[in-house]
Amino acid sequence: MWEGKAALCSHGSRYRTVSRLGPSLNPSQAPWSKGIVRKNAICPSRRAAALALSLVVAIPAAALASKKAPRPATEDDALIVIVHALNRLGYGPRPGDVERVRAIGLDEWIDEQLHPDRIPDPALAAHLASLRTIRLSTGDLLAHYEVPREAKKEIQARRAELGDGASEEQMREAQRELMQKYRDRMDGTPQEVVQELQSAKILRAVYSERQLDEVMADFWMNHFNVFAGKGPVKFMVGEYERDVVRPHAWGKFEDLLRATAESPAMLFYLDNWLSADPNAPSFNDRGARSAFGRRPFVPRPAGEPARKRGLNENYAREIMELHTLGVDGGYTQKDVTEVARCFTGWTMRNPRQSQPQFLFDERIHDRGDKVVLGHRIRSGGKNEGDEVIHLLATHPSTARFLSYKLARRFVADEPPKALVDRAAETFRKTAGDIRAVVKTIVASPEFASPAARAAKVKTPFEFVVSAARASGAEVDDARALAGRVAAMGMPLYLQQPPTGYKDTADAWVSTSGLLARLNLALDLAAGKVRGVSADPSRPVSAQTLGSPEFQRR
Repeated sequence: MWEGKAALCSHGSRYRTVSRLGPSLNPSQAPWSKGIVRKNAICPSRRAAALALSLVVAIPAAALASKKAPRPATEDDALIVIVHALNRLGYGPRPGDVERVRAIGLDEWIDEQLHPDRIPDPALAAHLASLRTIRLSTGDLLAHYEVPREAKKEIQARRAELGDGASEEQMREAQRELMQKYRDRMDGTPQEVVQELQSAKILRAVYSERQLDEVMADFWMNHFNVFAGKGPVKFMVGEYERDVVRPHAWGKFEDLLRATAESPAMLFYLDNWLSADPNAPSFNDRGARSAFGRRPFVPRPAGEPARKRGLNENYAREIMELHTLGVDGGYTQKDVTEVARCFTGWTMRNPRQSQPQFLFDERIHDRGDKVVLGHRIRSGGKNEGDEVIHLLATHPSTARFLSYKLARRFVADEPPKALVDRAAETFRKTAGDIRAVVKTIVASPEFASPAARAAKVKTPFEFVVSAARASGAEVDDARALAGRVAAMGMPLYLQQPPTGYKDTADAWVSTSGLLARLNLALDLAAGKVRGVSADPSRPVSAQTLGSPEFQRR
C-alpha cells in the first residue's frame, strides 16, 4: 500500500507520495500492487488534478439510449453487471456480495431491494444500538439535550464582558466553562445529537441489507432538505427522517409531500410556521410569544403607512421549485404568493419546548379565495393547503421533474429523454407511486446499458461509505468517517440551502476534494481511521480505493 499521505505539492519537497493507478479494474481480480515513496515522484496534487480531469467526461445521453438491455456474454460480463447494480442500487459491494447476488440471481436481488420490508436486517440494529439519541422524540431531545436558557444568557453575558478584543479561543474557553456548570442538567449536548444522526446514516449505508431503501431515504432527505444547523431543527431532523420520510419513501408521492409539509422540521426550516395573513386580527400582549413562539401581532401606530407583514413565501416557493414542479414547471411569482396565502396558518405548537406538533391556526389564515396555476381555490381553511398539495403532486410537470431527478440518480447526470418520458408516464398512470417509477427506471435498458456503467461520480458520502464497504472494515465508531465526508464538502444534515446536495459530477470533481479522497484511501488501507478496524484477511490497497474507477459508480 502507499506510504505517507497525499498532500499539496511544495516545490521544496524532496520526497513525494506516488501511486500506480492501473488500468480499469476487473471486478473478479482487484489489484494489490504496492505504491512506493521515491525521489522525484509524481506530485499528489497533480495526480489529483489528473484524476479530476478523468472524471469530468460526460456520458452522452444518446449512448445510454440503447433499445434493449445487452445480455452478458461472458462470466466477467455478468460480474460487471452485478457490480453495476450494487453500485447504483446501493453503496457498492462488500466482500462476498457479488457472489451472493450471483447465487440468487440479479433479477431476484433487484426485486428484493424494491421491497425492503421483505428483507431481514438484524445486524444493523446491533450497530445502531449505542446511538441513544436516534430513537428519541423531538420532545425528549429538547428536554434533555438543549442548552438551558439560563446557560445561554450567561454565555451571552460572558461574551459581552470579554468584548470584541477577545480571541476566538478565549470565547470558546469561556463557553466551555459555563457549559460545564450546566452539564449535570443535560444528558448530552446538541452537537452529540447531530453527530449521532451522522453516524447512524453512515452505519445504515455500510451495514444495511436494504441497500436500495437507504439510497431512497437519502434521495428524499436531500430532495426535501432541512438544515440541522437552524435553531431547534437539529432536534427535529431525526424524527423527520424516521417518522416522515422513511415511512413514505416507497408509497404515493402525494402522501410524502403532505407529510413533509406538516412536519415541524420543514415548518421551522422554511419559516412557514410564522406565515400569517398580514390583515389578521392582532393578538393581545398576553397571547404574544417570544421570537421562538408565535410571532406577536401589534397594532399599527397611528399615522404609520400600512405595510405588508406576516406572509412568508419561502415554503411556497420551494414546494414548487424544488419539491414538485421544478424551476421550469410553469408557475409564476403570482402563483408563489397565492400558494403562500393558502398555507397561512400552517404552523405548530411548542417549537422550542415539549413536543412540537403541526397545528392549523385559523386565526392567522388568509380567508380569501386564491388562484393557483389557473385553478380557483375557494376559502376553506386547512383544506386550501391540502388542495394545493394535491394539485402540485398530480401536475404533469411534477411527474417529469421527479422522473428526471430519479433517472439522474440511477442512470446518468444527463438521463435519456425517452427514459424520463416513460418514468413520467408511470408516475401519472399510478398516481405518483414511487416504487413503480423506480422500477421503471431500474428495469430499463438504459439502466443496464454499458454506457451507463461508471457514468456517475460518487458524492463524498457515497465514496466514503463504498470505501468502508469495499474494505470489509468493521466500523465501531462512524464519527471519523462522518468527519471525512464533511471535509470533502458534504457535512451530513448540514446543507443550508433548501436545494440539498447536488448528485452530478460538476459539484464534486475538484483537486482538493479528490486529494481528500486519496488521503482516506491511504488511511483506510493502513488502518489509520479512528473507529474503523481493517480486516487483515481481506486487505484492500489504497491504489484500489484511490483509483479513477472507484470514484465512479
